[in-house]
Amino acid sequence: MSEKTLDLGSQALIVARLAENVTEQQLGNVTPCPEYAVHHILGHLGGLAVAFRDAGRKDLGATTDTSPQASVPDIAPGWRETLPQALDELAEAWRDPDAWTGMTRAGGVTLPGAVGGAVAADELVVHGWDLARATGQEYEPEPAALQATYGFLAAAAAEPGASRGLFGPVVSVPDDAPLLDRVIGLSGRDPHWKA
Repeated sequence: MSEKTLDLGSQALIVARLAENVTEQQLGNVTPCPEYAVHHILGHLGGLAVAFRDAGRKDLGATTDTSPQASVPDIAPGWRETLPQALDELAEAWRDPDAWTGMTRAGGVTLPGAVGGAVAADELVVHGWDLARATGQEYEPEPAALQATYGFLAAAAAEPGASRGLFGPVVSVPDDAPLLDRVIGLSGRDPHWKA
Protein backbone atom coordinates (compact mmCIF):
# COMPACT_ATOMS: atom_id res chain seq x y z
CA MET A 1 0.00 0.00 0.00
CA SER A 2 1.51 3.35 -0.96
CA GLU A 3 1.29 6.44 1.18
CA LYS A 4 -1.10 7.90 -1.40
CA THR A 5 -3.63 5.20 -0.61
CA LEU A 6 -2.89 4.89 3.10
CA ASP A 7 -6.04 4.70 5.21
CA LEU A 8 -5.29 6.20 8.63
CA GLY A 9 -8.54 4.87 10.13
CA SER A 10 -7.15 1.76 11.82
CA GLN A 11 -4.21 3.61 13.39
CA ALA A 12 -6.49 6.45 14.53
CA LEU A 13 -8.77 3.87 16.15
CA ILE A 14 -5.81 2.22 17.91
CA VAL A 15 -4.80 5.60 19.37
CA ALA A 16 -8.40 6.36 20.39
CA ARG A 17 -8.61 3.03 22.26
CA LEU A 18 -5.31 3.71 24.04
CA ALA A 19 -6.65 7.10 25.12
CA GLU A 20 -9.93 5.56 26.25
CA ASN A 21 -8.04 3.21 28.59
CA VAL A 22 -6.08 6.00 30.30
CA THR A 23 -7.23 6.37 33.91
CA GLU A 24 -7.51 9.67 35.75
CA GLN A 25 -4.63 8.52 37.96
CA GLN A 26 -2.37 8.08 34.89
CA LEU A 27 -2.83 11.59 33.50
CA GLY A 28 0.23 12.84 35.39
CA ASN A 29 2.49 9.91 34.41
CA VAL A 30 5.84 10.70 32.80
CA THR A 31 6.18 9.86 29.09
CA PRO A 32 9.05 9.26 26.66
CA CYS A 33 8.75 12.98 25.79
CA PRO A 34 10.68 14.50 28.73
CA GLU A 35 8.66 17.72 28.90
CA TYR A 36 5.26 16.02 28.51
CA ALA A 37 3.12 14.11 30.99
CA VAL A 38 0.31 11.87 29.73
CA HIS A 39 -2.21 14.73 29.78
CA HIS A 40 0.12 16.74 27.53
CA ILE A 41 0.43 13.86 25.03
CA LEU A 42 -3.37 13.56 24.98
CA GLY A 43 -3.68 17.31 24.45
CA HIS A 44 -1.12 17.15 21.64
CA LEU A 45 -3.01 14.28 20.01
CA GLY A 46 -6.22 16.30 20.16
CA GLY A 47 -4.57 19.33 18.59
CA LEU A 48 -2.78 17.40 15.87
CA ALA A 49 -5.94 15.46 15.01
CA VAL A 50 -7.77 18.72 14.32
CA ALA A 51 -4.78 20.26 12.50
CA PHE A 52 -4.25 17.26 10.23
CA ARG A 53 -7.99 16.86 9.68
CA ASP A 54 -8.08 20.41 8.38
CA ALA A 55 -4.82 19.92 6.44
CA GLY A 56 -6.40 16.91 4.71
CA ARG A 57 -9.51 18.94 3.91
CA LYS A 58 -7.32 21.85 2.72
CA ASP A 59 -9.29 23.97 5.20
CA LEU A 60 -6.34 26.18 6.06
CA GLY A 61 -6.44 28.69 8.89
CA ALA A 62 -5.74 28.96 12.60
CA THR A 63 -5.74 25.18 13.19
CA THR A 64 -3.17 24.54 10.46
CA ASP A 65 -1.07 27.68 10.98
CA THR A 66 -0.20 27.22 14.66
CA SER A 67 3.22 25.76 15.42
CA PRO A 68 3.13 22.82 17.85
CA GLN A 69 5.86 24.64 19.81
CA ALA A 70 3.61 27.67 20.34
CA SER A 71 2.47 26.35 23.73
CA VAL A 72 2.52 23.21 25.86
CA PRO A 73 -0.56 21.21 24.87
CA ASP A 74 -3.02 19.98 27.46
CA ILE A 75 -6.35 18.25 27.62
CA ALA A 76 -9.52 20.30 27.67
CA PRO A 77 -12.78 19.48 29.44
CA GLY A 78 -14.62 16.80 27.50
CA TRP A 79 -11.46 15.41 25.91
CA ARG A 80 -12.70 11.83 26.28
CA GLU A 81 -15.46 12.66 23.78
CA THR A 82 -13.68 15.15 21.54
CA LEU A 83 -10.40 13.24 21.03
CA PRO A 84 -11.88 10.09 19.46
CA GLN A 85 -14.17 12.23 17.31
CA ALA A 86 -11.25 14.34 16.07
CA LEU A 87 -9.19 11.21 15.34
CA ASP A 88 -12.09 9.75 13.34
CA GLU A 89 -12.48 13.02 11.41
CA LEU A 90 -8.73 13.07 10.67
CA ALA A 91 -8.94 9.56 9.19
CA GLU A 92 -12.02 10.49 7.16
CA ALA A 93 -10.33 13.60 5.73
CA TRP A 94 -7.36 11.57 4.45
CA ARG A 95 -9.63 9.01 2.77
CA ASP A 96 -10.26 11.66 0.11
CA PRO A 97 -7.66 11.17 -2.66
CA ASP A 98 -7.50 14.97 -3.03
CA ALA A 99 -5.97 15.20 0.45
CA TRP A 100 -2.82 13.51 -0.92
CA THR A 101 -2.41 15.89 -3.88
CA GLY A 102 -1.38 19.50 -4.22
CA MET A 103 -0.14 21.50 -1.26
CA THR A 104 -1.46 21.85 2.27
CA ARG A 105 -0.28 23.20 5.62
CA ALA A 106 0.11 21.85 9.15
CA GLY A 107 1.93 23.27 12.14
CA GLY A 108 2.53 26.46 10.20
CA VAL A 109 4.52 24.57 7.54
CA THR A 110 3.44 24.41 3.89
CA LEU A 111 4.06 20.94 2.44
CA PRO A 112 2.86 18.58 -0.28
CA GLY A 113 -0.33 16.69 0.56
CA ALA A 114 1.44 13.31 0.37
CA VAL A 115 4.01 14.51 2.90
CA GLY A 116 1.23 15.83 5.14
CA GLY A 117 -0.40 12.40 5.15
CA ALA A 118 2.92 10.75 6.01
CA VAL A 119 3.45 13.19 8.87
CA ALA A 120 -0.06 12.45 10.15
CA ALA A 121 0.72 8.72 10.13
CA ASP A 122 4.01 9.39 11.92
CA GLU A 123 2.31 11.45 14.62
CA LEU A 124 -0.29 8.75 15.24
CA VAL A 125 2.22 5.88 15.32
CA VAL A 126 4.87 7.55 17.48
CA HIS A 127 2.53 9.26 19.95
CA GLY A 128 0.50 6.06 20.18
CA TRP A 129 3.72 4.39 21.36
CA ASP A 130 4.38 7.25 23.79
CA LEU A 131 0.91 6.88 25.28
CA ALA A 132 1.07 3.09 25.49
CA ARG A 133 4.49 3.11 27.17
CA ALA A 134 3.52 5.80 29.67
CA THR A 135 0.35 3.95 30.71
CA GLY A 136 1.57 0.34 30.55
CA GLN A 137 -0.62 -0.68 27.62
CA GLU A 138 0.15 -3.18 24.87
CA TYR A 139 0.78 -1.51 21.53
CA GLU A 140 0.72 -2.87 18.03
CA PRO A 141 0.42 -0.15 15.40
CA GLU A 142 -1.38 -0.74 12.13
CA PRO A 143 1.23 -2.29 9.77
CA ALA A 144 0.74 0.05 6.80
CA ALA A 145 0.92 3.16 9.01
CA LEU A 146 4.03 1.76 10.70
CA GLN A 147 5.69 1.11 7.33
CA ALA A 148 4.78 4.60 6.07
CA THR A 149 6.21 6.11 9.27
CA TYR A 150 9.44 4.18 8.84
CA GLY A 151 9.77 5.36 5.25
CA PHE A 152 9.13 8.97 6.24
CA LEU A 153 11.56 8.98 9.20
CA ALA A 154 14.27 7.00 7.38
CA ALA A 155 14.16 9.44 4.45
CA ALA A 156 14.35 12.41 6.84
CA ALA A 157 17.29 10.86 8.70
CA ALA A 158 19.14 10.31 5.39
CA GLU A 159 18.97 14.00 4.46
CA PRO A 160 22.34 15.80 4.57
CA GLY A 161 22.96 17.29 8.02
CA ALA A 162 20.03 15.38 9.55
CA SER A 163 22.03 13.52 12.23
CA ARG A 164 19.78 15.11 14.82
CA GLY A 165 16.66 13.61 13.25
CA LEU A 166 13.32 15.35 12.99
CA PHE A 167 12.40 15.03 16.67
CA GLY A 168 15.75 14.67 18.40
CA PRO A 169 18.99 12.73 18.01
CA VAL A 170 18.38 9.37 16.35
CA VAL A 171 18.78 6.48 18.80
CA SER A 172 20.84 3.66 17.29
CA VAL A 173 18.81 0.47 16.93
CA PRO A 174 20.09 -2.80 15.36
CA ASP A 175 19.05 -3.36 11.73
CA ASP A 176 17.41 -6.65 12.71
CA ALA A 177 15.31 -5.10 15.50
CA PRO A 178 11.52 -5.12 15.10
CA LEU A 179 10.26 -2.40 12.75
CA LEU A 180 8.51 -0.55 15.58
CA ASP A 181 11.79 -0.34 17.53
CA ARG A 182 13.56 1.04 14.46
CA VAL A 183 10.81 3.63 13.98
CA ILE A 184 11.00 4.69 17.61
CA GLY A 185 14.80 5.01 17.38
CA LEU A 186 14.46 7.19 14.28
CA SER A 187 12.00 9.37 16.18
CA GLY A 188 14.69 10.14 18.76
CA ARG A 189 13.32 7.85 21.46
CA ASP A 190 14.78 4.81 23.18
CA PRO A 191 12.62 1.80 22.26
CA HIS A 192 13.44 0.27 25.66
CA TRP A 193 12.08 3.29 27.58
CA LYS A 194 9.94 2.39 30.60
CA ALA A 195 8.11 4.65 33.00
